[in-house]
Amino acid sequence: MMHSQDDDHMDLQSGISAFEAKHFSRAMQLLTPLAEAGNAEAQYRVAIMCQNGLAGAPNPDAAARWMRVAAEQGHPMAQHGLGFMYLEGECLEKDPRQAAVWFEKAANQGLAGSQTTLAMMYQEGNGVERDPEAARRWYQKAGFDVSELDAFSRND
Repeated sequence: MMHSQDDDHMDLQSGISAFEAKHFSRAMQLLTPLAEAGNAEAQYRVAIMCQNGLAGAPNPDAAARWMRVAAEQGHPMAQHGLGFMYLEGECLEKDPRQAAVWFEKAANQGLAGSQTTLAMMYQEGNGVERDPEAARRWYQKAGFDVSELDAFSRND
């Protein structure tokens, strides 16, 4: 009997449900074959479980590998996650320049958390040239009221 796309979709939905319900062993069991088959959502969730040791011992190498393959497929949360790994030096060697690259990819897909992080990086000159105007644009894209930000920055 062949495994169909419908079966994969059901396994993905079941895996996501198990993940959300914090049944991580079951989620790992359902999502790993899909991750290995190239499903970005499964790869992202497997990365999270590996990173945090949710279905066994933490596995930073596997977490970084799964996060990267999902990010390279354009998964915005994985791009943000990979950026975070580079920014914090978690699972990967700290590299703020690489972090900025991945945060920008996610930010360009509308992820407010990445837009905010990127804004802070431009504001601080962390991994990118300090650029208050770029910071302002990213804060605005993230939904911040830039007039409030201007007032806040004058009080520093």
